[in-house]
Amino acid sequence: MARDPNARFTLRAQPTTQSRRMSGAEAYDAGVDVGLRSYMLRVYNYMALGIALTGAVAFAVSTSPVMLNMIFNTPLKWIMIFAPLGVVFYLSARIGAMSAKSAQMWFWVLASLYGVMFSTIFLDFTGTSIARTFFVTAGAFAALSLYGYTTKRDLTAMGSFLIIGVVGLLIAMILNMFMASSALEFAITVIGLFIFAGLTAYDTQRIKSMYVESDHSEVSDKKSIMGALSLYINFIMIFQFLLSFLGQQE
Repeated sequence: MARDPNARFTLRAQPTTQSRRMSGAEAYDAGVDVGLRSYMLRVYNYMALGIALTGAVAFAVSTSPVMLNMIFNTPLKWIMIFAPLGVVFYLSARIGAMSAKSAQMWFWVLASLYGVMFSTIFLDFTGTSIARTFFVTAGAFAALSLYGYTTKRDLTAMGSFLIIGVVGLLIAMILNMFMASSALEFAITVIGLFIFAGLTAYDTQRIKSMYVESDHSEVSDKKSIMGALSLYINFIMIFQFLLSFLGQQE
């Protein structure tokens, strides 16, 4: 019986069951990877736009003596101090019931409120030192977030510890509003810087783990907004604490 000289080539050309499985798995991984990148990009875009809005509002208010007097020389100051915290709690508690558009609106409200509170830095510090601190913050944030995104280490235990630290830090900050202790303020600055640096890595890993390829677009958008909220607050707090060290008085 004659042997077909092309038989070995024919056999090699036919994919095995195992290779078909591998191709399917690779296609799935590629799909997840593309979807995850798109999801994380939305998170970072929301965060960046929130920071830009905060900066724009801060600068606008700082150039308006009427706004500064109305806000910081009246009881309205106390409302503005605690309003951002109230928005964060409200958004976190109600995110499941509200639409993605409503969640996005509250995120912009929060960014605007922080902008009002940050308006005084343009009166207290030089523009050069503010810009320098911003770029140092951006570089540190990028490195910490990249670590959280790429590390194989589970940061859950560290994150739980840091969240407890945030509660203690918040209490200390409220107390120091009335005590005005320079020693306590220095301790808050140093400890707060380490806490929010760690939270940046932890939150990035947590946000990444929240991604589900089959999520409806509405659910995915709300996850993106909540992820952006966490990273936005971390960035703002790191900037604020670093400004205490790097800022130069006017």
